[in-house]
Amino acid sequence: MKQTLIEKIIANHSSEKEVHPGDIVDVTIDCRAARDFAGANVVKNLVDNGLKVADPTKTFFTFDCNPGGSDQKYAQNQHLCRQFARENGIRVFDVNAGIGTHNAIDTGLAYPGSTFVSTDSHANIMGAIGCFGQGMGDQDIAAAWAHGKVWFKVPNSVKLTFTGKRPADITAKDIVLNLLNIFGANKLLGCAIELYGEAIDSLTLDERITIASMATEMGAIILLFTPTPLVINELEAKTGKHYDIVTADPDAEYFQEHSIDVTQFKKLVARPGHPHDDTDINNVKGTKIDSAFIGSCTNGRIEDLRAAAEVLKGRKVAPGVVLKIVPSTDKVWMQALNEGLIAIFKEAGALVSNAGCAGCAAGQVGQNGPEEVTISTGNRNFAGKQGKGEVYLASPEVVAASAVAGFITTKNEIPDTPASFAKTDKFSSHNNVKKSDNQVNTVVEGKVWLIEKDDIDTDMIFHNRYLTITNIEEMGQYAFDNLKGYEDFAKKAAPGDIVITTKNFGAGSSRQQAVDCFKALKLSCILAESYGAIYERNAINAALPVLTYKPEQLAEADVKNGDMIRIDFMTGELTNISKNKTTRINPFYSTQLEIYRRGGLLCKE
Repeated sequence: MKQTLIEKIIANHSSEKEVHPGDIVDVTIDCRAARDFAGANVVKNLVDNGLKVADPTKTFFTFDCNPGGSDQKYAQNQHLCRQFARENGIRVFDVNAGIGTHNAIDTGLAYPGSTFVSTDSHANIMGAIGCFGQGMGDQDIAAAWAHGKVWFKVPNSVKLTFTGKRPADITAKDIVLNLLNIFGANKLLGCAIELYGEAIDSLTLDERITIASMATEMGAIILLFTPTPLVINELEAKTGKHYDIVTADPDAEYFQEHSIDVTQFKKLVARPGHPHDDTDINNVKGTKIDSAFIGSCTNGRIEDLRAAAEVLKGRKVAPGVVLKIVPSTDKVWMQALNEGLIAIFKEAGALVSNAGCAGCAAGQVGQNGPEEVTISTGNRNFAGKQGKGEVYLASPEVVAASAVAGFITTKNEIPDTPASFAKTDKFSSHNNVKKSDNQVNTVVEGKVWLIEKDDIDTDMIFHNRYLTITNIEEMGQYAFDNLKGYEDFAKKAAPGDIVITTKNFGAGSSRQQAVDCFKALKLSCILAESYGAIYERNAINAALPVLTYKPEQLAEADVKNGDMIRIDFMTGELTNISKNKTTRINPFYSTQLEIYRRGGLLCKE
């Protein structure tokens, strides 16, 4: 029949006896998944279109992008997915389970010759076991859940034959980085790539997963391996199921065929920005790093952790360098624990997180900050993908060695003394002192926002999901957005407005943002019967005018919501301009006045 591996799998899952490149066919999907960040949209698509799940036994959610639920939106999406799963009998690989594609392989949901789709762009990792896997959008996945099949255009197939024996120091990560170096991100765009040769046959399951996971970075549909008997035996041992090996026909016709001499492969590192911007490690050796990351669907398997532990055993992470390690699944985590690898990591000074995708998916751990230089085992280092810093890609052993050395290096060239960070003048402020722009007006006028609620806490004022914001100018838009009935306060408030509330305003945490958000909106002042102790100190120190009053004082001036009032901080005189009534509240006390006139506690006099 002259069918390639991808053509044979697709034909076996369609109504056609054989398929050819360019054919568009409906493909039956053996297993379909949705992740935490897209699962809620899949549910929405189903509900909005009145669709039901066709076969819950072949359907599952996986919470691997942000298994901690540390982001409010992730937590919300995860909860919605759990509710939908309960009502529809759908399996959930919850926050303790790890990466969904890996769990699908290890539990037999995906298997050689089968089909698998997910909202994960790296679902083509299934090529490691000779399974057709594809990442798809929310609507595609919803359709697969509802109908059990999706349409697919049969891709061209490319055959890569590896010649020679793999050099001893070349890891699976080096192999795929070399492939990226050869083919870049678009030379095999949209193709299904089959790999053959002695060097390929000798690869373990974990190594195949590493290589297959970066098909997306090559622009390929999938990197397909024909399982060897050893790989089949490992899969059957994991799942207790029997699998037949699906192979391409001996006379299959390929769009392209390439012979690749594996003996010429080098240890490569991908430079920041592009996984295919690869260079000999010698060209970047010595580059100082701030952090290191071992994990992701590319290098979070047990063999990867063993390779890292071999380097880290008896050593310490360089001073000032942060090493984060995230196993791919909970089973791998437990295996690493039982083998003593976790102890080695902790003794070396690494942070070990629960299983998941980690920084590669902008969740959990592994993100870096601006100007931070990271060496990572992830599959992508696009700008902003793993954070706002620079990310180099390398193998687990290179990442571990670099973490110990403090700079990019190999395991055979770790120095006896790690690199240290040189001092800079970055934080020297003697020539850069910012002068206060506080306008020292001790008499202000403004429109009243009367909020008659006791115990308005700092989460209501400025929710903890925004705590990473450090620029005061950005804070104002979030003021009161977690206070019921006042979610649109920031949009409606005008500079000079005055907030009047009741008892214990600012209860809760010590977050300065709950003060600074009002400064960003340029409110004149805040009046309350009383304040949370920390909040009052924060407000005074930031030169945000806060005053106290007694209910009968406010009643005397008949202050209502929307009234225009005038307040004298020095005397406490409050005039209701709208009603021409006057009263007195508690004025500034001397220390508060002194700090206010200076523009804040830290401002120079």
